[in-house]
Amino acid sequence: MHSPQWRVEDSHNVFIGLDLGTSGLKGLAVSVDGHVLARGHSSYATHRPQAGASEQDANEWLSAVFDVVTQLARQVPSQQWASIGLSGMIPTLVCLDSKYEPVGRAITWEDGRADEFGDQLRSSYGEQALYELTGQWVDGRYLLPMWSRLREVEPERIANTQAIAGAKDFIFAKLTGLLATDPSTATGTGCYRLSDGTWDAKVLQLASCEVALPEILPSTYAHELSESAAKWLGLPIGLPVCLGAADSVLGALGMGVDQDGSIAYVAGTSTVILGVTRNVPIDPLHRFIVTPMATDSLWGVEMDLLSTGGAIRWFAGLLGQSDEAQALELAEQATSENLPVFLPYVAPGEQGALWDPTLTGTVVGLELSHTSGDLMRALIDGIVCESLRCVDVLEDIGFPAGTLRVAGGSALNPWFRQQLADATGRAVVAPVDGDSDYSALGAAMIAAYSQAREITQAAQATTTISARTNKRDIWRERFDRYDAIRKAAHR
Repeated sequence: MHSPQWRVEDSHNVFIGLDLGTSGLKGLAVSVDGHVLARGHSSYATHRPQAGASEQDANEWLSAVFDVVTQLARQVPSQQWASIGLSGMIPTLVCLDSKYEPVGRAITWEDGRADEFGDQLRSSYGEQALYELTGQWVDGRYLLPMWSRLREVEPERIANTQAIAGAKDFIFAKLTGLLATDPSTATGTGCYRLSDGTWDAKVLQLASCEVALPEILPSTYAHELSESAAKWLGLPIGLPVCLGAADSVLGALGMGVDQDGSIAYVAGTSTVILGVTRNVPIDPLHRFIVTPMATDSLWGVEMDLLSTGGAIRWFAGLLGQSDEAQALELAEQATSENLPVFLPYVAPGEQGALWDPTLTGTVVGLELSHTSGDLMRALIDGIVCESLRCVDVLEDIGFPAGTLRVAGGSALNPWFRQQLADATGRAVVAPVDGDSDYSALGAAMIAAYSQAREITQAAQATTTISARTNKRDIWRERFDRYDAIRKAAHR
C-alpha cells in the first residue's frame, strides 16, 4: 500500500528491520543485495515490582524506535528506504485505550504471575482440546491468562482498556494508525485457531475478554506510515510499514532456516529451538508449540528455554563476572571431575520440551572443593541438557539428521557450540562474524517481500563445529543423571 506522497521506486533499495526484543530494540538497514548498511540499538528497562513480575513501559519502546530510526537515518538517508519491517517478542500484553495509548505497563513473556489463570483456562476449555485448537500449551505467560489476572487485581486498568495487543502490534499501530497482528504473534494470545486463522469466541468468553483484539493479517501486509508518525520520526509520509512476525519466526528466516526439516537455535535472554516443517504436528505430550511461519505455508515446531542467557548473566553477576562472555570463559576453565548438577529453571518455570511453570532452579551435589568455574559449568551443562531434550523431541517426530544453525548469545562462543554439538550429535553451524541480529534481518526481509521484492542474502562466511563421537555417550550419561535429579527434586 503506497500513498501518492511516497512511491517505492527502483532507486529505493534499502529495507529496514526493527526487532523489539526483551532488553532492547535492534535495527538494521539492509540493501536489496543483502548487505547490512547500518545498525542501531536502544535499551529499555524491565521492572520487577514483586516476585514473578516482569513489566515494561511501552512508551519507552517508542523512544527506542525513535532512537534507532534516527541512528539508521544518519547512516543511510531515509529517501533510500523502501519499507520498514517489524519483529517482536511474544507473548507480551499491552492494554490500550481508544487512541491506542498504553494503559499501565506492558506485561512481558517473562512474567509468571498468571499461572493459575492459565491452568483455569485450560481446564475450562479442555487441556488437550485447547492445545489442538491453538497449537499452544496456554499457561500464565499468554495474553488471555494475563488479562484474566488483571481483571482480578487491577479492575481500574481493565475499565480503561478498549483493546489488547502484543508488543510489536502496538508499535505497528503507533506507526500506521491500524491495530493489526500477524498469525505468529496471534498465537501468543492463547485463542488463535490454527485451522482457519481466526480468534476463537469460546476461549475469549472463558477468559472474560470483551475488549477488541487486533485484526489478523498476513505477515507481509504493509500499511502506510501515518502523517503524525512520519513527522515524529522525520521520515517520508506514506513509507510502507510491514506488519512482520514474532522474533523467533523472523530470526529463523534471517538465519536462512526456511526449509522443511531444518532447525534454528537462537540464543538470547531465552533460547528458541525451532524446527521448520510443512506439516502441522500436534504432540499428545504437548512438548512443543506450533507457530505459523512468515512465508510459504510453513510451520515452526518451537520450544523456548526460558532460563538461558538471562540465567547466565544473573549468575555471572553473583560470581563477579562482568558479562556472558566472561561467564562462559569461566565455565570452560572448570576442572572438577565431579561437577554439581544445576537445574537452570531460575525464570522460574520452563517452556521447552517440559512446559512446566512449577520448575525452579536447583543445585545438587555441592562440595567445598567446587570453584566458581565449576558452578558456572554446571549451569551451562544444565542448559545444554535442556537443549538436548528439545533436539530429541524434534528427532522423535521425524526431523532428519542434519545440522543446527545457531546464532546469538552463548551460541557465539566456540566452546559452548562444541558442547552443543557433542551433546546432540549434530554439526553446529554459526556465522564467522558473530552477527546476532537475525530477527532484525528477518524483519527487513519480510519488508522486502511486502513490496514484491526480495533481499538476496549476501554470501556469509560460516564456521562448522562437528560432534565428537567419543563424547556422545558421556553426554547421555550426564543427561540421565541430570534428569533423574530433576524428577527427584520436582515430584
